[in-house]
Order: sequence, then structure tokens, then C-alpha cells
Amino acid sequence: MEQTQTISLPRIGERAPEFKAKTTHGEISNHDYDGQWYILFSHPSDFTPVCTSEFVSFQKIYPELKEMGIELLGLSIDSVSSHIAWIRNIEEKLDTKIEFPIIADLNKEVAAKYGMVMPESNNTETSRAVFVIDDKQMIRSIIYYPLTIGRNMREIMRLVHALKTSDEHGVSTPADWSPGDKVIAPPPKTKEGAEERLNSKDYECVDWYYCKKDIDE
Repeated sequence: MEQTQTISLPRIGERAPEFKAKTTHGEISNHDYDGQWYILFSHPSDFTPVCTSEFVSFQKIYPELKEMGIELLGLSIDSVSSHIAWIRNIEEKLDTKIEFPIIADLNKEVAAKYGMVMPESNNTETSRAVFVIDDKQMIRSIIYYPLTIGRNMREIMRLVHALKTSDEHGVSTPADWSPGDKVIAPPPKTKEGAEERLNSKDYECVDWYYCKKDIDE
């Protein structure tokens, strides 16, 4: 009987797998990002239309990410030469200069560590995966998209804003939250705290366990 290979995928809350790889900016390791947040994302292949549209959009949000202290790092199993030719083509045809590095993961070493190649798939290209990794090298979020669907950059930006807001203020964010919206306060731990919360003008409460508030800037 044929045995199915078990692949251990990284999970939210775990330490990001270590790597050292060749990129369009030279050799890079995950330790080059120690003390800094970064987004590691994979794309199926160079010179493909959906990936090209994504790279243009990733570049558009890159300046805002950098202002937030977040770096961007792409990956596919294409060669450095292919990456260079492709980003030159993007600059020529779409008037967009790709400023962030792209890993050339020819041996799929990084892709395997991060679970970027689906084991059930007959394809060899990497999926559209997004890993948000914090300044302590911990995985904070993972998103996968199918090969035919381009990523939503507004959602990625919303996500990193929410993660940073949650860390800074010790709060959660509700569904469809955007920067500037009210956040969810941690539930009170005592009956007295619940009563106090409900009677406070600083909170907008549905009930004692579900209260929103503005962030103190």
C-alpha cells in the first residue's frame, strides 16, 4: 500500500522556520529580519498574469508597509535570472519598479519548510501563501489563496494594522474592522468589573462581555 507523506506545516504562534536563500538582492536569511516585522509571500511562477498583477499591487503597498516597520519578501521556485528578467519586464511594461527582494527557491527548501507547495497538488509551483512574521520571528498570521485568485492587498494591510493595534493596545478587533474603528476591549474578570464596564461612558456595550471602545492615542 502506498504511504502518504506527512508534511509538518508551520502554525500561527510558532517560531518561523529558519532559512538562508539567494534572492534578487543577494543572499538573505530570516535573521536579517531579527527585531523587525516582515511578510513572506509565495507566488506560483514568474511571467504569469495573476502573479504580475499581484507584484504591481504588492509594490504599491510596500511604502506604507515600510512606514509601519514591515518588510516584504517574495518567493517562487524560479531562478534569480528569471526573477530579474520578470521584474525588468514589469518595470518596462507596467511602469512599476519592484523594490523588495524575491527568493529564488529552486530546490524548494524554503517552500517545503513553510508549506507553500500543497502535498495533494500535482503542480510543482508554490501556492499563493502569505506569512506575517513579527519582530520576534513568530508567525502571527497565515493566508492561502488558490492559484487562480489574486490576493487582496487591502485585506493584507488591514490585517497587519489589526495585529499591530492588538499588540500595542492589548485589544481585539471585530469583524470588518478598519484602522480608526472602535476595538473590542478584553472582557472584565470580575462581576464588579462587569457592572463598572456597563455603566462607563468610555465603552459601547452590547453586553458586559462584548464592549467596544476607541483607542487611546
